[in-house]
Amino acid sequence: MTPITQQMLEENEMDGYAKIDQYNPVVIRRIADKYRAILKDMGENPERDGLQKTPERVAKALQFLTHGYDLDPAGILRSAMFREEYQQMVIVKDIEVYSLCEHHMLPFFGKAHVAYIPNGHIVGLSKIPRVVDAFARRLQVQERLTVEIRNCIQETVKPAGVAVVIEAQHMCMVMRGIQKQHSIATTSAFTGEFNADKTRAEFMRLISARA
Repeated sequence: MTPITQQMLEENEMDGYAKIDQYNPVVIRRIADKYRAILKDMGENPERDGLQKTPERVAKALQFLTHGYDLDPAGILRSAMFREEYQQMVIVKDIEVYSLCEHHMLPFFGKAHVAYIPNGHIVGLSKIPRVVDAFARRLQVQERLTVEIRNCIQETVKPAGVAVVIEAQHMCMVMRGIQKQHSIATTSAFTGEFNADKTRAEFMRLISARA
């Protein structure tokens, strides 16, 4: 697969979203061939007008939805670390999250709220959502996604503490199985000063506040 680099994402960014035009034709063809077989097994005709290009579209969509495997989240943070003596909480909240559940390969989506307390270094604010995307654009479970974001920031920036909360709706619960359309899953992960009740409570209050 042709690596989709952070530079490519930034160069193709439009209105806050990454537009990826580079696809490996060999990989696309292999995935598309499998989806033609899947369509046949479902009882469909992959040669009818509405489905002729569907296998290729699905293959390209999957490459986009999993391009996080080709990104280096720690490298994203290191590209914009600055020495600064600011020591108060930094929060980036309501970060849109889109991922694929690894159990059924159905989407889950919602919001991530990320905070850290600097300990000599800050990072460019846009890098935090990019780190969230780099981990989310893989086959995931929400629990692991939460911990991976926390660990990456803690190990790379080495702040006094990191807090991550993700609230998401899972299509594997909405469209199939238990079919509970309004259920929301919330996960959290903390390090350092956020393990203290007072600091964690302040973080939770701030991310709950609405403008």
